[in-house]
Amino acid sequence: MTKLAVVDIGGTTIKFATWDESRLLDIHRIQTPSDLTSFYDLLATEIEKIKEKIDIVGVAISSPGAVNKVSGVIEGASAIPYIHNFDMQSKLKKIFDLPVTLENDANCAALAELAVGAGEKNQSLAFLVIGSGVGGTVVIDRKIWHGAHLFGGEFGYMLADDEHTLSNLGSPVELGKWYQQKTGKKASGKKVFELAKQDDLIAKEGIERMISVLATAVYNIQYSFDPEKIIIGGSISENPELLNMIDEKIAIIRRKVGIASIKPIVEACQYKGEANLRGAVEDYITTQGGK
Repeated sequence: MTKLAVVDIGGTTIKFATWDESRLLDIHRIQTPSDLTSFYDLLATEIEKIKEKIDIVGVAISSPGAVNKVSGVIEGASAIPYIHNFDMQSKLKKIFDLPVTLENDANCAALAELAVGAGEKNQSLAFLVIGSGVGGTVVIDRKIWHGAHLFGGEFGYMLADDEHTLSNLGSPVELGKWYQQKTGKKASGKKVFELAKQDDLIAKEGIERMISVLATAVYNIQYSFDPEKIIIGGSISENPELLNMIDEKIAIIRRKVGIASIKPIVEACQYKGEANLRGAVEDYITTQGGK
């Protein structure tokens, strides 16, 4: 049985876990460091702790950015600028003295859901991952389509209006920032949803804008390559009201367009916060042949 250390690098926190007996164990998270040296130190320390407990054969990592699986370089951009544009994979192999696999976080979420989750029975899917920003994955014939430049499924780059991308307007983190700009009060995306329930008009306005942007993105994705379903992941997928709000907004869009006969099937990912970790394991086993 493959035993691994598993890492999910996020813009706010980094999750660590152990994969043993087909289960994720000892999941915990630590705040993402602000510089590369501290990042290396944190990963080295946490992987060493895992090594002391279990005889792992490698390290499976989920990361933001456009991961080039040939060169080991994390291309593109993310909320962690210091991880990009050099051979991160070779550096981590040297630090850990173990095999290391890297895959984009949205792709990892997709791999988890394809294996034993919301996409288990589907051939074509789109994953929309909403966290610090917005990412995604295109799945065709049950395979991730990376695209000519590794930007397949990077829906966060799509324009939401003349000046802003989907990542700018469609994430709960940006919702919190927008609310603070409007009110001078610091708030997370989760807090803004709570304030909306208390009839905070500014919070309601911000949520309406975010939902409208996300619903438009879902509509456009559906009519771009016509997937069987669109699965939403990331921290926001744990909000039970989200899918209903997006569905209601899509219904309004379809009525306005008139000729839009297809209703996108939108579902939350099954594994929620564990999807990236589980997908990183799937990627390791596929890439390394279970070794």
